[in-house]
Amino acid sequence: MEDRGGGGGSFVAVRRISHGLDRNNTCNTNSAEVVAGSAAWLGRGLSCVCVQGSEGDSRPSFDLTPAQEHCLQRLQNRLDIAYDSSIPGHQEALRALWKAAFPEEELCDIISEQWKEMGWQGKDPSTDFRGGGFISLENLLYFARNFPKSFQGLLRKQEGIRAMWEYPFAVAGVNITFMLIQMLDLEAVKPQSFVGATFLKLLSENESAFDLLYCITFKLMDHQWLAMHASYMDFNAVMKSTRRQLERELLQEDITRLEELPSYNLLSR
Repeated sequence: MEDRGGGGGSFVAVRRISHGLDRNNTCNTNSAEVVAGSAAWLGRGLSCVCVQGSEGDSRPSFDLTPAQEHCLQRLQNRLDIAYDSSIPGHQEALRALWKAAFPEEELCDIISEQWKEMGWQGKDPSTDFRGGGFISLENLLYFARNFPKSFQGLLRKQEGIRAMWEYPFAVAGVNITFMLIQMLDLEAVKPQSFVGATFLKLLSENESAFDLLYCITFKLMDHQWLAMHASYMDFNAVMKSTRRQLERELLQEDITRLEELPSYNLLSR
């Protein structure tokens, strides 16, 4: 698997204007961050073996069913695809994202200053995909097509009392893709946390689980942002808070579908 580095890319703050448009071969999960989960999942297709870490800590390692291995491999194949502007399908997906975001405004060119309206750092979004790859574009497009009301609400910062300096929508989306890849151990041969193993159980029953979890996470992140009265410099703290809340929800014993996560109810179509 491609090494995605440690930060998912930096981004610039976006100053909200009141009038007009408000518009990654390794398992990156630190063993100290492994969340102790419920043994209830072990009876639902997950077999856990605890292994000793290099410093005497014990980390859970999970044996996967053939179906789970297949689903993980398919998802990892998606993770390996870098955005390539020379591939027509990639350009078409980028144009489709623009049309879904701003159906009333025509995109002049694939490289354009207009992209900054969506929260990209420059006029060429491909430079921001390095942390998340092509899948981060697919995640944004899935969000726009399946939950257009929530997508537009986040893009235009329509809910709540917003900060003067807001997070840039599109680059925040790439950071969310990157964070989920790390949190779920998706670049490891086997998950090494209860959260990662739980997700693979959900993925084996819904091939769009990663894309759906992305939508839930993006909306949850904005919910946390508002609750924390956050501004640009607080973005990392908001992401950490979002991750902790998402891990707690995934580890609830009665969760069998992503639609049962409490934060799913934040989404609207």
